Amino acid sequence: MSDVISKEDDDLGSDLCEIPAAEWKPTTRRNKSGKVNDQRRSEISISPPPIRKITEESRRAAARGESYRTKSPPAYDSGTSSSTYGLGLSSSTGHDQAPRSSHLKPSPVQLSTVNGLPVSSNINTVSLGDILGDPLIKECWLFNYLIDVDYVMSQFDEDTRGLVQVKIVHGSWKTEDGNRIRIEEILYHVFFQPLTLCSPGTHHSKMIILFRHDDQAQVFIVTGNFIVQDWSMCQAVWQSPSLPLLDAVTEAPNPSGTLCIGSGARFKSDLLAYLKAYGSKKTGPLTAELDRYDFSSIRAALVASVPGKQNLHSTDPETETLWGWPRLRYLLSLIDSTPAKTRPSIVMQCSSVATLAEKWMATFLKTLTATQPAKSPLSRQQPKCSLVFPTADEIRRSVEGYSSGGSIHMKTQTPAQLKQLAFLRPMLCHWAGDASSRASSEDASRRGPVREAMRRRAAPHIKTYIRFSDEEMTSIDWALMTSANLSKQAWGEAATAGGDVRTCSYEIGVLVWPGLWDEGGGAEMIPVFGKDEPDDKDVDDAELLGSNGQRDSDAGQKDDDDEETTDEEGGGGIREEKSREPKRRRTRVGLRMPYDLPLVPYAQDEMPWCASTPCAEPDWMGRVWPGFDRS
Repeated sequence: MSDVISKEDDDLGSDLCEIPAAEWKPTTRRNKSGKVNDQRRSEISISPPPIRKITEESRRAAARGESYRTKSPPAYDSGTSSSTYGLGLSSSTGHDQAPRSSHLKPSPVQLSTVNGLPVSSNINTVSLGDILGDPLIKECWLFNYLIDVDYVMSQFDEDTRGLVQVKIVHGSWKTEDGNRIRIEEILYHVFFQPLTLCSPGTHHSKMIILFRHDDQAQVFIVTGNFIVQDWSMCQAVWQSPSLPLLDAVTEAPNPSGTLCIGSGARFKSDLLAYLKAYGSKKTGPLTAELDRYDFSSIRAALVASVPGKQNLHSTDPETETLWGWPRLRYLLSLIDSTPAKTRPSIVMQCSSVATLAEKWMATFLKTLTATQPAKSPLSRQQPKCSLVFPTADEIRRSVEGYSSGGSIHMKTQTPAQLKQLAFLRPMLCHWAGDASSRASSEDASRRGPVREAMRRRAAPHIKTYIRFSDEEMTSIDWALMTSANLSKQAWGEAATAGGDVRTCSYEIGVLVWPGLWDEGGGAEMIPVFGKDEPDDKDVDDAELLGSNGQRDSDAGQKDDDDEETTDEEGGGGIREEKSREPKRRRTRVGLRMPYDLPLVPYAQDEMPWCASTPCAEPDWMGRVWPGFDRS
């Protein structure tokens, strides 16, 4: 049996070769006759080059969130390191213990706990154990690409894990697929649903749906595979509020058939449509069960992809669910941008970039710029687009060193790839940006103070697309967290003359924007660093940093003491009829940033990390990288 799991990260199709699996070994396996075989599988290294072997003790330590290293990764920020990492800093720690101002709202997207970072860098973060460790869970549906069942099961409460109905949906449909064999040979009471996909599509969605014994349900959308290695990288987590069972009054049918974008009811409709795309034999029971729950507390819009064709001319986006980039373009066209006196900025950040034609890139960039322009003249300018991607130096100095590079891809070898690099180079910015080049750069002084996200040493497997309303990046018009990397397999081909768009992969993500929290006094989303919830100092700092691009209060943003207007219920900032309502404070919503601001552009001689290219310079653990054989 091969020790290699089929290509990750997902959607680069035939453009990527196979990538080594994370280290793990099942505790029990079946032989061909179905009987249990107690023989242990030999250990597997994460990726070339040779890497430390994982012992059973270190595996248990990783499951507990403890460190198994004898060396520490390079330090980068303030805070005291600990011999154990990621201890108890769950989503509830920072959100619920401190008094909260009613007009300050925590980030709807959280970052994952990264073992190997100081405790001070893991404030308000979420681990897989935080999600799955609830002893009240009775049923759990897991959707992902790579799944280590041993690791996943170790995250459940040890007293109740044997009682949880675990159901796994994965895309390794071939019976000889190494990933499928590893998943299905584990001896647990787990129900598997393999999907049939056409190459180069993959089942890349990353989602958890939980049902609890107290009749509550919850939806989690994440960016990491369910393997040990991924949760030592920077990931993101969106979690719904706890969803109660519906009662007869809670959610009456909408006679018009239309549901407001951004409302919980529309989120539910789109999620059920996504689940139905798997087919009734795969997810029919899940869809029927989830339909019994009240989603009205959710403030977000679902952005997903499913394999197949859709026609832009025959699909009504108000009553039907679009997929891929057409869905994103439709949603963004409904969101108003914030007036500002400097040019807006759009930042793409992902873990893999496929080799793409300029025509497709033009289609995708047009999608990202579909937001309605504000009245401010400079806000009407085309946004400046950036692409955050790590260099080899940033991979070398990350918590996992070169082994994390096995999940991060941008090919830069063939003429077509070099042509793409030339097109992307003006957009490329560092993930960490803390090399000596930052201090020596001629324009460093013009960038302003560094706002640290505390994730420089965590290699990025997260995927985010964010529009900032100003060049100083002090205010956010919208933010998308998703499993989708920059590829046409994930987002869909460019439309044909007849309006057909073909998509190959399953993907899922959530889009949020400030208007979803507008309670009548206006709302603003601001970046926050090292924590989830903004405070008054964050608001003051954002206003100070944006003083050169101060938002135009005469163009629709009123002061807190002015009389304000409120959206109709469920409007969430989408343009609608408004009614007058007296004096409400503007709501400030934080968005937890995974990278530092301001961004640091690549120097002319710097190159993005390419997993195919050997690296002779050792990483911080003394290992070299031989490169993947992509032939």
